[in-house]
Amino acid sequence: MRVPIRWLKEFVDLDGAGITTAELAERLTLAGLEVGAVERVPDPERLSWDGIVVGQIVGVEPHPNADRLVIAHVDWGEGPVPSVTGAPNVTLGTQGVKVAVALPGARILNAYGEEPPTLEVKTVKIRGVESRAVICSEKELGLSDDHTGVLVLDDDAPVGTPLVELLGDEILEIELTPNLGRCLSMVGVAREVAALTGAKLKLREPRWRVAGEPAERFARVIVEDEELCPRYTAAIVRNVKNGQAPFWMRYRLLEYGMRPISLLVDITNYVMLEWGQPLHAFDYDKLKARAGGRAPTIIVRRAQPGERLTTLDGVERELDEEMLLICDEAGPIAIAGVMGGLDTEVDENTQNVLLESASFHAINNRRTAQRLGLSSEASLRFSRGVPPELCGRGATRAAELMRRLAGGTIAQGLLDAYPGKREPKTIRLETREVERLLGVRVEPRQVREALARLGFGCRRRRGGLDVTVPYWRLDVEIPADLVEEVARVLGYDKLPATLLKEPLPPQRRNRPLELEERVRDILTGLGLTEVITYSLTSPESVAKLGLEGPFVELANPISRERRVLRRTLMNLLLETVALNRRHRDRVAIFEVGRVFLPEAPDAEGLPKEPRRLGLALAGRRHPLSWAAEPRDADFDFYDLKGVVEALLAHLGVSRSGEKDVRFEPDQHAPFHPGRAARLVVDGEPLGVLGEVHPAVAERFELKGRVYLAELDLDALLAHAADERVYSPIPRFPGIRLDLAVVLDARVPADRVERLIWQHGTELLRRVVLFDVYTGPPVPEGQRSLAYALFYQSDERTLTDEEAQAVHARVIEALRRELGAQVRGLEA
Repeated sequence: MRVPIRWLKEFVDLDGAGITTAELAERLTLAGLEVGAVERVPDPERLSWDGIVVGQIVGVEPHPNADRLVIAHVDWGEGPVPSVTGAPNVTLGTQGVKVAVALPGARILNAYGEEPPTLEVKTVKIRGVESRAVICSEKELGLSDDHTGVLVLDDDAPVGTPLVELLGDEILEIELTPNLGRCLSMVGVAREVAALTGAKLKLREPRWRVAGEPAERFARVIVEDEELCPRYTAAIVRNVKNGQAPFWMRYRLLEYGMRPISLLVDITNYVMLEWGQPLHAFDYDKLKARAGGRAPTIIVRRAQPGERLTTLDGVERELDEEMLLICDEAGPIAIAGVMGGLDTEVDENTQNVLLESASFHAINNRRTAQRLGLSSEASLRFSRGVPPELCGRGATRAAELMRRLAGGTIAQGLLDAYPGKREPKTIRLETREVERLLGVRVEPRQVREALARLGFGCRRRRGGLDVTVPYWRLDVEIPADLVEEVARVLGYDKLPATLLKEPLPPQRRNRPLELEERVRDILTGLGLTEVITYSLTSPESVAKLGLEGPFVELANPISRERRVLRRTLMNLLLETVALNRRHRDRVAIFEVGRVFLPEAPDAEGLPKEPRRLGLALAGRRHPLSWAAEPRDADFDFYDLKGVVEALLAHLGVSRSGEKDVRFEPDQHAPFHPGRAARLVVDGEPLGVLGEVHPAVAERFELKGRVYLAELDLDALLAHAADERVYSPIPRFPGIRLDLAVVLDARVPADRVERLIWQHGTELLRRVVLFDVYTGPPVPEGQRSLAYALFYQSDERTLTDEEAQAVHARVIEALRRELGAQVRGLEA
């Protein structure tokens, strides 16, 4: 919410309270209305308005040497001077118009290019005529991007006044949380500022001047869905003249960030920003024509099957039965609280207006806006909650502005369908509850004063208060909400720090969390970076992997790309790799997160949410360096397998221990055939890893080889050792014996290694595969595997004979069980 200080001061006396903008920003932030930034107009980093003043055009004459230029004579209190301009809104006959005049020496923004960013005003000759000043456009002053004409000020702007005194301002950028919908207006912010600072609130109830026939003669209103529309009001304003809004109104819309459109539309937007009540102006004559010349009937109902509506943006929208519509007897004319229809919009020919001011169901409105992809200032406010009591105030204020600025006549009375009328809410607040929740004693008088400053009504009762909630506080439901308001007014920073009276409960270990954090530490220590992806994805993204559902679907998704809960981490990791590979040549990432499996519900019928560990490698094995070897340029499958093996070793799950760890060949989407493996521990499959299939990589717009793994983290951690076992540093030297065996190429090296461990007795400490060879003289269909075996004893120095005896047992086992041929043996 952008809050211009000049506008705010119309509702709260900040000058009288002696509060600076910086102090106000701090106070609001400490009270929960975080001020993200303070913007200054003009922006001192871009432009200064020194030397720019209010001037008046006293006459215009044609340029003798250029048909498209004129010579405007402007006076800023020192007599008329010529200014040559080609602005379309300065023509022959223009006189008495107030404008912003840049004098020689002043700087203005360059409206014709980016370089240089600013231009110095000088006395120059343009086509032979001297120009001694510049009449500025909005773009040259940094107010907007509009350079179609000069900025025209209000008629009451004092000639000669520095522009910074007239328009200079400070704007608070308040970052509002969803429960602060009441502050999406100047009046709402003013109430908060007055309560928090003690400044005087200057707020008057809107009033209007009506004339002529009663509104009931021009139209009627029927609300068919009372749940979704607790109140619908409409005012009739006749004989209006649509045109351009006055400068003061357009300027305030620009400060907020809204584009001025026309007088009637700008009035509805202005009142929305002022009071927080979204409004919509229908062209009454178009409604009457749709009704066959009779008085139209406004009907508020849900959409019917197959109904469509072309909205103000020119797009034909398909509607569903959950959407609330504003209709007449001929069909839809607006999507309630979201956007009006094109057929009944006001335009430059509009003479009579039906002005809508209503309250709609917040959740339904938010869902409708999301489904249609229509986000607007009106839907933002309705989705946060607009109280029904505000409808009449908004209609009254806007109708009166149309009378004053557009010359309209307001029909007597307000068309008002009010099925959801509420009784004022009263909450019982016990005095002791304040102290219990805040941890400090607050005097009852302070509680009453704090609540009264926020507009709450307080009546004393024994032991506490009966508090009446003001109509604009839709967020207050229970006593704790009132206590929070008391704390905000007193100041969170004023509450003293206190310690717990009771001792902390005994600490207990959380093994799943500890092990999960250990996994993160291990993987980051291995050089991987943790990522956190969305839990929401789309079936189309998962289908790129070659996988299918079922999925847990969202009833109200924020977008089509985020409409189901993920059942795998792999597609999201590949999307992350693709995004990062555009900017870097090396990606090594992991994610720990839950997946959601509807086909395996728990005892309560809810989807299971097992934890998964995902790994992804792509690009260069080592960061770019002069020392990197070209042959080791990119990651391969064994890098990924090595990461998994290192993780297992650090968790105490290794084949050298008591666990049977295997990597078995596997065929699993989305992996390349023959380049994927299944991790199995003690016979239990824990996950898959491998090279991503080229077709899958192409679907994710990935070039080069990508390696991916997904492990069942819960199952993996169930095998993790609770305690770390340390061995003493060996006192006696060991013996290395190498072994090269030739065997069928289809026999996995993993099986060979497990057999070596099985027969190596307790003297075998380490096994390393250091060479794999195929080709002559090894027969076709076979391969040679060379291992280094390390033998060692903790009790004595091994003799060669002892090591060779164990080594012989290993060789015999390989010959007997695998048919291996020994190529060579050396000590």
